[in-house]
Amino acid sequence: MNALSDRIRQGEFGQPYTSDYVFDESITTALVRTTRIDRAVEVGRIILGYEAKKVPPLARMVYVNEGIFSKAWENFGSPKFKDKKLSFTDHTILVQMKELGIETLASLDSGFDGFVSRVF
Repeated sequence: MNALSDRIRQGEFGQPYTSDYVFDESITTALVRTTRIDRAVEVGRIILGYEAKKVPPLARMVYVNEGIFSKAWENFGSPKFKDKKLSFTDHTILVQMKELGIETLASLDSGFDGFVSRVF
């Protein structure tokens, strides 16, 4: 585990959240980069937790519902975001953060800069 995930687990930034879209991207990326399903499963267990190994969930899961999807889609084509080239998943993250009152995002993606406070 890296230092940032340790800080997240220790609660330095408050209650951590992730979404089903981020979970999907994470395990898919692990599978594509390693071509190993066991590595993708390992990433999933880090996020969701793994009771057999006494690994607690990294974050509380929130789900992209119809309202979040619609707002993210509206933002995706908005001139406000045209120079940022954020993915649709990135837009769902921004909408969820706004709706949940979350101000800080743990991300390596500098595309979020200027929209939310980011730790990396």
